[in-house]
Amino acid sequence: STHSYEAALLADFIRTRLTHSIEVAQIARSIARTLRLDEDLTEALALAHDLGHTPFGHAGERALDECMRPYGGFDHNAQALRIVTRLERRYAAFDGLNLTWETLEGLVKHNGPLIDRDGNPTGHYRGKTLPVAITDFAGANALALDTFASAEAQVAAIADDIAYNAHDIDDGLRAGLFDVIDLGDLPLVGAILAQVVSQYPNLERSRLVHETVRRVISTMVEDVVSETGRRVRRFSPQSVDDVHRLDQPLVAFSAQFAENNRVLQQFLSRRMYRHEKVMRIMEKAQRVIRDLFEAYLSQPQLMPKEWQAGYDALSSERKARVVCDFIAGMTDRFALDEHRRLFDLAPLFR
Repeated sequence: STHSYEAALLADFIRTRLTHSIEVAQIARSIARTLRLDEDLTEALALAHDLGHTPFGHAGERALDECMRPYGGFDHNAQALRIVTRLERRYAAFDGLNLTWETLEGLVKHNGPLIDRDGNPTGHYRGKTLPVAITDFAGANALALDTFASAEAQVAAIADDIAYNAHDIDDGLRAGLFDVIDLGDLPLVGAILAQVVSQYPNLERSRLVHETVRRVISTMVEDVVSETGRRVRRFSPQSVDDVHRLDQPLVAFSAQFAENNRVLQQFLSRRMYRHEKVMRIMEKAQRVIRDLFEAYLSQPQLMPKEWQAGYDALSSERKARVVCDFIAGMTDRFALDEHRRLFDLAPLFR
């Protein structure tokens, strides 16, 4: 998830896509080690899960999807797959990275099945059409989009939930979108905050926040490990295929923690993601994406030379996809710098 990236635009010191991915990898590796799973596979999936995200997080993704609507749309999961199978060019013999089937399968399905047993898109894609990049690759590589991914991929996905919940609390407090006292009535978070205050009544605010967030992460990890252990005993999977064929995730929060997570997400949505400061900045961020897309599509010579190679011979759809790939790989700061360079405007975020 990139919710924290959206708040990050309020100040340079708040998390970025890279720091978030590192946090997810640390949490995921800890869970994998405790559950005796493949730590290397888990870490690879955790580090790769956000590769396809655009500048400005979900706001940027919405803007880029809107720009690409006549050309097949944009989806960050499909973009991550494109990056590791086509866009990276590091080897003489093939495009993409030299990743295992298990890594690619986990990257595509870490959030669960993409279609149901009848072939209808489900989950994030319910009511939509699956991206062509995913369906083409899945068909050629037997990814079975109607099943769950490995336990390692499920660990990476739930570590993402844990990381962004915890650090969005931290980022929201640091950005002044809500205060410590506002957390008191939240399940889990409020109880942990009360414990810290009781144990350390004179603790300075910054340490109070960090200690609370640290304990929230630890408590969530412990719940995942306990609940996953219960599910292993219940379903008794004997192979990776058994994990794939389950009708529910093997790695999960307990019912109580899932409810706590839902309430926390509602709070963050109301007080952080939908905060008027964040919404105002996100509207400007979307304008940056739209402006860049229109500029590069009409004047491809504005892109670096390596992105112009063979451009004129492409179809209009493939030309738009090249522009989309270029923009999707930008950082927030680079996108802003490019916008300033091309349009000679004062920074939009001052």
